[in-house]
Amino acid sequence: MSDAAAPVPAAAPARRPLNSPRAAALAGVLFALLFTTSLVLMRSTLPDRLTDDSSWLDAGAAARLNIGLALVPFAGIAFLWFMGVIRDRFKETEDQLFSSVFIGSGLLFLAMVFMTAALAGGIVTTIPLISDDGSRTEVATFGRAVMLQVSNVYALRMAGVLLISLGTMWLRTGVMPRWFAVITYLVALVLLFVTTLSLWATLIFPVWVLAASILILVSNYRRGAARATMGS
Repeated sequence: MSDAAAPVPAAAPARRPLNSPRAAALAGVLFALLFTTSLVLMRSTLPDRLTDDSSWLDAGAAARLNIGLALVPFAGIAFLWFMGVIRDRFKETEDQLFSSVFIGSGLLFLAMVFMTAALAGGIVTTIPLISDDGSRTEVATFGRAVMLQVSNVYALRMAGVLLISLGTMWLRTGVMPRWFAVITYLVALVLLFVTTLSLWATLIFPVWVLAASILILVSNYRRGAARATMGS
């Protein structure tokens, strides 16, 4: 008499690919709102040009700056999620070269935004502790000059590189509409060459992120509606 048959091991559950949740596309909308609010608060507080006067750092201006600075970390977190959503849409069609440029430029942009906010926070914290008017003015002027260099010369140009890499991948893969890829190139040119001339031109970047997020949300909604129709 043969031994009892060995129990057949249970089949391993089928693995499903991990897709980003549809709600993750809202991260771009959140970033656009937080970053725009922060920019408006900071730009409306800082004088248009470098000056040897530190009177712009009065109590009201410092309060607006602190509110704007408090929003920056949360905007940065939302931007990281937005980058993840953008990359997830490429799936297996992702180009490693342009994807590396996209990720690197995005992280550099975010790091320099944080650096700019840290400099602004350092100025607001340090100025009340300096009793000498001349020293106070020198600290405020130097700190603001460094902020402008980091944000307008370096950070926004990294954002322009990010958009160029994305526009190129979108044209090659068709993940996003061709007309939006062309708009992405135009926005990149503004960030590369125009932002030095106008501080308010910086707002074009969160507006672009908002538009991209809305397109992704609409696309996700249409896919969900199509699947529901096929299922029924």
